[in-house]
Amino acid sequence: MSVSVKICGITTPEQALMVQQAGADALGLVMYRNSSRYVGLQQAMAVRAVIASDVLCVVLLVNADKEFVKQVIAEVKPDLLQFHGDETAEFCQQFDFPYIRALRMHDDLDIGVEAKAYKSAQSLLFDAWHPQQYGGTGERFDWQRLPRERGFNLILAGGLTPDNVAAAVAAVMPDMVDVSGGVESAPGIKDPIKVRDFIQRAKASN
Repeated sequence: MSVSVKICGITTPEQALMVQQAGADALGLVMYRNSSRYVGLQQAMAVRAVIASDVLCVVLLVNADKEFVKQVIAEVKPDLLQFHGDETAEFCQQFDFPYIRALRMHDDLDIGVEAKAYKSAQSLLFDAWHPQQYGGTGERFDWQRLPRERGFNLILAGGLTPDNVAAAVAAVMPDMVDVSGGVESAPGIKDPIKVRDFIQRAKASN
């Protein structure tokens, strides 16, 4: 079975329709104000409205407060939340809602310890570490740090592009690849050709 593809940082309904047409399995909406791909509640709901039932809608949150998380669940109605900040396992679990836990690959990250702590997560997403940014850096990390044998769903992110996604899939054998900046012509503007090439190369590579 081929790897699934998530296109993150969707900012308009038109983009959402375009990436679905190109074959994306999941779309990510960034509801984090410091991101150049930020969408507010009304815009997120407008994008959500055009996402097909067989495509996952994922809302990315960074250190959001509990009430806002509940509001997102109630009003945007995503399929999954993606906690991309410093959220504890207890925080992520309290909503009784499916979630992805993003882990940024700083040098002393112990994947085994994190996998155990967040065992309730539907998937673990691995992204590049940056001291000032929570994802969306366009930087990659050493894929060899990721275990080939594992007891969790693995999403690979961080610096993926149409040019390197096939190599990434071959090296890591992830369940899903996640891209944002690598398929853009400008922050928040997805390039249809890059999106198409990324999805085709990812799915052809395993």
